[in-house]
Amino acid sequence: MKRTPLNIYVITFCMLIFTCSVWGQMVVSGRIVDSQTKEPLIGATVVVKGSTVGDASDTEGHFKLKIYSNRLPTLVFRCIGYNEVSKELTSQSPLDLGIIELQPSSVGLNEVKILASFVNKEGEKPVVVSTISANDIETKLSNQEFPEIMKMVPSVYVTKQGGGMGDARINLRGFGSENIGLLINGIPVNGMENGAVYWSNWAGLADVTQNIQVQRGVGVSKLGIPSVGGTVNIITKSVDAEAGGSIYYGMGNDAYQKLSFNVSTGLMKNGWALTLAGAHTQGDGYVLGTNFEGWNYFVNLSKRINADHLLSFTAFGAPQWHNMRANKQYVKDYELNKDGIRMNTSYGYLNGKVLASAGGYNEYHKPQISLNHFWTINERSTLSTSVYLSKSKGGGRNTYGKSFNDRKILQFDSENGQPFAQTLLTPDGLLDYNGVMETNKATGGASQAIFVMGTNAHEWYGLLSSYTNNFTDAFHFTAGVDGRYYKGYHYQKISDLLGGAYYKDDKLAYRNPGIELKEGDKIGYDNTSHILWTGGFAQLEYIQPAYNAFLSLSVTNHMYKRKDPGMYGVFSSDKEKYPISMKESDWVCFVPTTIKGGFNYKFGGIHNVFMNGGYVTKAPTFDGVFAAKDNVKLEHLKVEKIGTVEIGYGLHTRGFSLSLNGYYTKWMDKTFSQKINFQYYSVPGVDALHKGLELEVAYRPFASLSFGGNFAIGDWKWTNDVIFLERNEEGNPTGKEKNAYLKDLHVGNAPQTSGALYATWEPFPNFQIGANWNYFGRNYANFKLEERDIETDRSDSWRMPDFSTVDMNMNYRFNIGKLKANVFGNINNLLNEKYIADALDGKEHNKETALVWYGFGITWTAGLKVAF
Repeated sequence: MKRTPLNIYVITFCMLIFTCSVWGQMVVSGRIVDSQTKEPLIGATVVVKGSTVGDASDTEGHFKLKIYSNRLPTLVFRCIGYNEVSKELTSQSPLDLGIIELQPSSVGLNEVKILASFVNKEGEKPVVVSTISANDIETKLSNQEFPEIMKMVPSVYVTKQGGGMGDARINLRGFGSENIGLLINGIPVNGMENGAVYWSNWAGLADVTQNIQVQRGVGVSKLGIPSVGGTVNIITKSVDAEAGGSIYYGMGNDAYQKLSFNVSTGLMKNGWALTLAGAHTQGDGYVLGTNFEGWNYFVNLSKRINADHLLSFTAFGAPQWHNMRANKQYVKDYELNKDGIRMNTSYGYLNGKVLASAGGYNEYHKPQISLNHFWTINERSTLSTSVYLSKSKGGGRNTYGKSFNDRKILQFDSENGQPFAQTLLTPDGLLDYNGVMETNKATGGASQAIFVMGTNAHEWYGLLSSYTNNFTDAFHFTAGVDGRYYKGYHYQKISDLLGGAYYKDDKLAYRNPGIELKEGDKIGYDNTSHILWTGGFAQLEYIQPAYNAFLSLSVTNHMYKRKDPGMYGVFSSDKEKYPISMKESDWVCFVPTTIKGGFNYKFGGIHNVFMNGGYVTKAPTFDGVFAAKDNVKLEHLKVEKIGTVEIGYGLHTRGFSLSLNGYYTKWMDKTFSQKINFQYYSVPGVDALHKGLELEVAYRPFASLSFGGNFAIGDWKWTNDVIFLERNEEGNPTGKEKNAYLKDLHVGNAPQTSGALYATWEPFPNFQIGANWNYFGRNYANFKLEERDIETDRSDSWRMPDFSTVDMNMNYRFNIGKLKANVFGNINNLLNEKYIADALDGKEHNKETALVWYGFGITWTAGLKVAF
């Protein structure tokens, strides 16, 4: 037998190694773009199917993937908001795959983003933005409040306040929601009377949101909205491009349960498409006595008429009811109470069921309906128009009596968290409703203390239209109109006579005081607010490969009128003070303006520097104008003036981004609103200064691993002393002026130092784990105007203890036959950190005299989603 020479084996072995190395060291590259706009998709991923080997696209959409394999793989391209694409490599495939186009998963999404002034690419505009994807919301939000997903954004603080479902409060750069512009699909939704945002009205947003973009500072929104701190752009899903749907079931701590569904026809051949979504959520609440139930629905019907016209009809809402804490307590009260930080003094039991008292119950339904038309006039110009309406009803429970002392038997003192001497309590320290009912029955049928619902309903109609013309490749012009009409209904109605047969009340001027009132009858007050808002805006943008600049101007006419047949009428007890001729106020008008601009310069391919600034005049709110709750305009009203400037630097490379910015915002003649001794005060002429630095970093070394963080430090203070008019318990001025020494006090309930770290890792295919760490420090308690009347007391408010929390999340994607499934798990506040989230300063400016709300301890959820 002839032997094969050794050198033949060596040569053969080397050839095999060479062949394997050829296939094992492939470097595949390409560029991932939006199939419609051809814009690069940043952060899109390409992975080898069945592995965690992959890469993420850079700021221009480019990717470069090294493949170590002796077999030709299949590549999977993914990007949030786009349909997944698979590409099987063959021996004929070039190593440069060229352009990979991903189809948007929703019809009309790009058109909505244009209307909403959504920034698609970091480092392109002279503003700072942070974008949160639908995947982040789905995997990280869990059973937290919807705005809590934004706590990973620099200078954002979110607290649950009273702990009821939807009662979250958001703060950005030291500004509350009344000074943060909230847009949903480009439509402004801040309250028309006070600018506030009540998140319980939007509890269903988490299920239908495609993106959240926080534009800090001036932003690029063209509307004349009250966005002193920044703008939150929420883009909901439109119609799914492909037919299908999903169903989800989740459970969590304290009997939390959620069931939701989503179904879509996809874009059909006739151009029509329909998407429906809905959910039901309920639970007992982390804080005792804060059980809740909510529904939400979403409908989008779209018609692609032709290549130039798209019609889209959207309706969504979230009817709900929930209980909450109404009163803050002293720290010692929590420490001594058997329920600890879960303590709640705003409820009791009646017939074995939880019944919340004054300020402890809310119900509301605020649907929003819009019809959008997107028209591509020609290759350079477009017109986007949205007609919308919102018609809401709901309110909160309160107590009512012939005098303030009568209603005290049903509530605690919100000024100190303690029961009144008249408060009826059970041996367990809860409100004693049986005792209240016995008291009412003992009067012979006439209730002395009852429950009423303070109703706030409204009708809101709006038109928003924006025309864009790209005169040249460099100059882009946008102009439009923003018109709104709002009518708010405010009244109380009897909701429970609590054992009595009737109630008599002489407060409504149009009603004979001798009438016996029953449940459902109006009582106490009955008035309407009318707001007419008309405005125009224009923006010119200059775009070059290395430069981007914009100049924006808006002018708005605010008109306020108040009608009050409940106070001014034929049966009025004080006809001189409340004559029937004053039943309707005159129109009160303000014309605020906004001018802002910015300049961005890109250099070196990966760097950019920018500067922006603006000057804003802001009209007092409706509640500030009619602060006394009558038809008399508050005296000495001033238009608020805000000047702001910001500079920043950005670095964006493959898988890495960094942004650093500093801001300076001067607020002059702000109307300071606060509730003192159960009455609201509006104090004009207050000045404030907000300045700070923000750093945000993100790094994605592999497609399977990403991490980042942020750090923000601010200095937010009131800068002058003011004088205000004292009011009594009935809300009437006493004629006595009081001083409030506010100069150099820090803005309350807004952590002035914050930081965050996060990481997401896919250790093996389809299994993902993540962790978020948040830190908040230098958080000062809010203060009472009435307790800042000593000139020699310049002490700052009590500084709450710094705290940090850790949240964990995981999800695993798998198949059930031909169905795609995803299982989720979340643990929030993993280390069970005990922290104070909100506080009201006491007379001694220390822990012992402050009233506080604690944040939640450890909570969890688990859920399963099946897509078809």
